[in-house]
Amino acid sequence: MTMAVSKAPTGETLEKLRAEAHAQIRGLRERIGKLDNNGIDLILRGARSHYAWQDKPVPREMLETIYDITASGPTSMNTCPARFFFIETPEAKKRLTKALKDKNIDKMMSAPVTVIIAHDVEFWKELPYLFPHEDRRPHFEGKAEHSEATAFRNGTLQGAYFMIAARALGLDVGAMSGFSNKIVDEEFFSGTTLKSNFLCNLGYADETALFHKLPRLPFDKACKFL
Repeated sequence: MTMAVSKAPTGETLEKLRAEAHAQIRGLRERIGKLDNNGIDLILRGARSHYAWQDKPVPREMLETIYDITASGPTSMNTCPARFFFIETPEAKKRLTKALKDKNIDKMMSAPVTVIIAHDVEFWKELPYLFPHEDRRPHFEGKAEHSEATAFRNGTLQGAYFMIAARALGLDVGAMSGFSNKIVDEEFFSGTTLKSNFLCNLGYADETALFHKLPRLPFDKACKFL
């Protein structure tokens, strides 16, 4: 269902909104200049991908909060192509097992929630609401390759925001790519314009299943100054 067209603010209303936005950012910078080391450790540096889970449910209110945080993250032209499907019920999990490699089935079945992180290749139909300043639909309409590349790139970004948001709220995550996108799309998105990207298990981890953290590339191997 496509949302209604937004009306872009003009004149004094626009100037007021801009002033409020400027003040909001200044206030944010004054309130918090950066995360402390504990915050950085929680969301990335000390965080781990998990494979085993405690039998502890994730409240739906928390899932809604994770989405609200995720939706605040930037996407090009505010396209917001990601769509999130929370697989909780035994029936839905059984459907999802059809797409998983055998080694990933137990990981998914034991997680309180598994999220299908997908994207809508016709995201551009929502642009009159999401980007009301001008009609950008002609940039994408009839341009399937460009639309799919834009949806995949920005949907992947939103998937990363989602994982960081979940960790920021005290949850653990375990992303998975060991599955068939084709089967997931046939099982859950047949007849739609949605395509799956990756899966993410979500909940409170059983850390005893972890092994040692694997190495990362050093700065001088992965980065260059030009």
